[in-house]
Amino acid sequence: MSADAQLHFSFEHRPAMGQEDFLVAPCNEQAVKWIDSWPDWTAPALCLHGPTGCGKTHLAHVWQARSDAVMLEAQEIAGQAPDDLLSGATNCIVENADRDADEPTLLHLYNVLSERGGHLLLTAEQPPARWSIALDDLRSRLTAAPAVQIGKPDEGLVGAVMIKLFADRQILIGKDVLVYLVMRIERSFDAARRVVDAVDSAALASHRRLTVPLARDVLRRLGMA
Repeated sequence: MSADAQLHFSFEHRPAMGQEDFLVAPCNEQAVKWIDSWPDWTAPALCLHGPTGCGKTHLAHVWQARSDAVMLEAQEIAGQAPDDLLSGATNCIVENADRDADEPTLLHLYNVLSERGGHLLLTAEQPPARWSIALDDLRSRLTAAPAVQIGKPDEGLVGAVMIKLFADRQILIGKDVLVYLVMRIERSFDAARRVVDAVDSAALASHRRLTVPLARDVLRRLGMA
């Protein structure tokens, strides 16, 4: 990716209503369309799946702000009654649903939300068709639900996110520093946030300008250089 390529970002900014703006790009465009189509989903559940750091949780927060959904972690729902988990809500998010979620509780959540005319949004690394689901009723429901993949962000999207993160701190990053960072870090939003935090802290602590040598020092300390 050349420095000139960094001068031309054409991503749509989507306010997340309380979260950082969400940038729409080819890797997440279909998922955004599904979130935008709510409440006219074709099934009581929807699964957003993709690798760690691709933006699943961020997009789930966008939907939470629109739907007043309760957000739960899959590993924390075991043995709890749906009414206690939902507290009257008609929409729910279960994060990391493919990581040892309690199947009877997840099935009951699905059924209660369906009866209430609400929706269940699941996030996972893999689509439900690839999960090891023992309960037939749960497997049939989740595999019938739409599953939308979010891909890893490309270099351009990671760069756009970093520009915004620096701008939020009132820092204007030079294109040489931006290209240096983007070409060396993991392609994920989590990595972008960690690097921006570290670079900002290092610049403040050392009273140095944001330069390529400073960025190099920070990446070395983070084990990314």
